[in-house]
Amino acid sequence: MNKFYITTPIYYVNDKPHIGHTYTTVAADVLARYHRMIKDATFFATGTDEHGIKIAKKAKAEGKEPQQFADEVAAQFQMAWDEMNISNDGFIRTTDKAHKKAVQNALQYMYDKGDIVKDKYEGLYCVGCEQFKNEKDLIDGKCPDHQTVPEQMSEETYVFKMSKYSDKLLKMIESDELKIRPIERKNEVVSFYKEGLKDVSFSRKNVKWGIPLPWDKSHTAYVWSDAFLNYLTILGWNGSGKKYPEMFPPDVQLMSKDILRVHATIWPAMLLSLDLPVQKSMLFVHGFFLIDNQKMSKSIGNVISPADLIKRYGVDATRYLLMSATPFGHDGNVSWEKFDEKYNADLANGIGNLVARVLTMIEKYFESKVPLKNQASNMKISPELVFKVSSQGQKPWEMRTFINWELGAYKNHMKNERLDKALAEILFLISAMNGYISEYQPFKLIKENKEKTAAVLYNCLESIRIISVMLWPFMPETAEKIWTQLGLNPAKELQKDFNEAIKWGGLDPGAEVKKGEALFPRLEK
Repeated sequence: MNKFYITTPIYYVNDKPHIGHTYTTVAADVLARYHRMIKDATFFATGTDEHGIKIAKKAKAEGKEPQQFADEVAAQFQMAWDEMNISNDGFIRTTDKAHKKAVQNALQYMYDKGDIVKDKYEGLYCVGCEQFKNEKDLIDGKCPDHQTVPEQMSEETYVFKMSKYSDKLLKMIESDELKIRPIERKNEVVSFYKEGLKDVSFSRKNVKWGIPLPWDKSHTAYVWSDAFLNYLTILGWNGSGKKYPEMFPPDVQLMSKDILRVHATIWPAMLLSLDLPVQKSMLFVHGFFLIDNQKMSKSIGNVISPADLIKRYGVDATRYLLMSATPFGHDGNVSWEKFDEKYNADLANGIGNLVARVLTMIEKYFESKVPLKNQASNMKISPELVFKVSSQGQKPWEMRTFINWELGAYKNHMKNERLDKALAEILFLISAMNGYISEYQPFKLIKENKEKTAAVLYNCLESIRIISVMLWPFMPETAEKIWTQLGLNPAKELQKDFNEAIKWGGLDPGAEVKKGEALFPRLEK
């Protein structure tokens, strides 16, 4: 059995969940669900990052202790992921006692090895990023992400000798031992490495809200050194010795581009210092969402929360709209108007309409029962029942051949984290099936030949069933509703291996179908 370990960043508790957090987390959930379907041993990790000066200041501004403030915001993230039907296997908080102890053990190991030394650090520090900045990182003297002027800081600190690992890591990144995707993000990181990695501050002396260094309690751990170790501690790692959890290292680490640099430098350098594996990991970077061509900002008032989306579209539709909004790995521009249009086009008029019209005909012509297999699957397909992709200029394809070809493309996209393209294959199948019904018109064929009508509608039902299997990682509740409508038991369907579930002929002959309510009622403006 293969293993699949996927992580999101742990989200900073300076604010409640928004559409960016949701996008990353739903994407991780889709991949985790797919790998469970293909029976990989899967672990999906997420959580919250709760230390640092920014959190202490935010808590003070609200008249709260930092722990109380962190507890409240962390709970909002957990509730948001519950509402979004996120199937994470663990939720780590950096204020967890076990995590804090493991961080101290790990930093002690690095200190004893000579990779952390006492020094003085000077530089431009952005509190919003919790990072030191170079002059060339700034635009008009300001941090481009927070539009604030970094503070000039000079303080006693413990420094991590990151430069020691620069050459080794550069070779690993160039050779794809440590993979960074999309490729343009890899190229950015390689360029940064070729300028030479510098040592980095790993502690703050005057910041109390953090994890005390075990050898010098007057210093607390730099927030990134604390946060990165969550990818190990969530698996039960205690920070001692060279042993590491069986699921480690991560197979895919999802993140937005603003935190790629630290993930591609500090994090793997820490692993090398700890004598832990870096190889076979992949950092996958998705883009930002622009809202009506503007970056999300509370001051502009264009921040969209998961709750806003769920209220208008429901959970599964929200998941779909986020995953299909932009090419995965690139920036995308969204708006409420675009979401509404896509909902109606792809969901109400797409899968919703296909399921409703087929089940209506089964109800009307076959007493709400699946036509028998020996009527449909085993009959010789006559020319008029061959599925034709005439609009694509291709030769006519037999239905099962066409479905299998699309399944191959879908599996390849899922394997390579091309989620938007996997959804595009599903949309193409839905469109093709609606075209199939329009071309062969079972509502007219029934008057002439019931057996051929049975073949057409069995093809439609089986195609819907297979489409629902493909949809499940993206829209689990919708897929399970469709299975119930088709007379299937969702619990039994989920026990099947993906390749077993997509085999043609999975519907039970004579099973009763239930039309039920519309999956996606049309939205009105």
